Amino acid sequence: MSATAFTAQPLPSWRRAVLKVGSSLLAGAPDRPSDNGLDPRYAAELAQFIARARAEGREVVLVSSGAVAAGRGRIQAGGDGLVLRQALAALGQASLVSFWQSLSPAPVAQVLLTHDDLRHRRRYLNARAALRELLRLGALPVINENDTVAVDELKLGDNDNLAAAVASLVDADLLLIATDIGGLYSGHPQRDPAARPIARVSAVTPELLAAASGGAGELGTGGMRTKLEAGAKAAMAGIATALFCGRDAEVVRALGEGKLHGTLIAARRDRARARKQWLRHAPASGSLRIDAGAVAALHARGASLLPGGVVAVEGEFRRGDVIELRPHDDPAAPPLARGLAQYNAAETRRIAGRHSREIETLLGFRYGEEVVHRDDLVLLDTQSTDTHSTDTENAA
Repeated sequence: MSATAFTAQPLPSWRRAVLKVGSSLLAGAPDRPSDNGLDPRYAAELAQFIARARAEGREVVLVSSGAVAAGRGRIQAGGDGLVLRQALAALGQASLVSFWQSLSPAPVAQVLLTHDDLRHRRRYLNARAALRELLRLGALPVINENDTVAVDELKLGDNDNLAAAVASLVDADLLLIATDIGGLYSGHPQRDPAARPIARVSAVTPELLAAASGGAGELGTGGMRTKLEAGAKAAMAGIATALFCGRDAEVVRALGEGKLHGTLIAARRDRARARKQWLRHAPASGSLRIDAGAVAALHARGASLLPGGVVAVEGEFRRGDVIELRPHDDPAAPPLARGLAQYNAAETRRIAGRHSREIETLLGFRYGEEVVHRDDLVLLDTQSTDTHSTDTENAA
């Protein structure tokens, strides 16, 4: 059944998206030999979609499978045991990154993650900061599971769920999952002649997950069930998910025109509103006193807070804790904003009042130029933190 059997529907508006590409779209076919085990016939169109989106000022993070297939392309090895797959993944990682670099005009950055990285507080924040910086630099992050050490992930083939976690990590507006079929059907499209396309899923129910269970492609390890699981997790984070056929060039080109031929899994709540609601009510571990320039910048542009605007640090807090921002010239004034601390209290005291370029000299490292990033900040009397403005030194 053709992927274009799915009637076009509007793709949700987005500024930052995570695109997941599975190994079934990348591995070379027996009749198309490849030096590195990877075939660009489908990936090339996806890479062009990324390039066009970037040219329009959007940001894309790519979650790509294919390391094991690339490893098989480099060495002759029979069998399919877990340890062999770990070795093949290690052999194939460099080829996978080189493959995407050959298709991308932007510099490609390899990022290897495991689910533990996203569950561990400090590692989560480190990954978040690194990906933000890569996007700021104009790079294309290519994320894969660290299959050499992530045994459970390699066994489960869980890049779909990893993509959902990454979408939340980078505050994406949309999760795009390229599949080898058109999307979700009411039955198996190859076995059930009565199967019909399902254009929209309002909620991923246990019944839907049970119906979607089944074998994956020969080279892919994640079937439709894992894609629905990923969509459900993204939906809970306020992120819509689009399932589409990555083998159909017409479908991929339509994405660039804001049209989806596939299945849309709707977000269950507004992402920005849910995050801001949590920031408003989570317990605060400390506070920062900020100068008038920073106060004005926060109110006028919803900007990030840089160390130059910090006058004093109150309390003890760790990196990632919720802190309050208060004007320094009125000790009795209520907090004007809340956000997540990029540096702990001792580190913030050392960089307070200094220029961002001095952070690494003063601390010996730098998580970023912001004390509180605008994506992790909410004003308590306005919603203006949703805007994106030009950086200044006091706040950006």
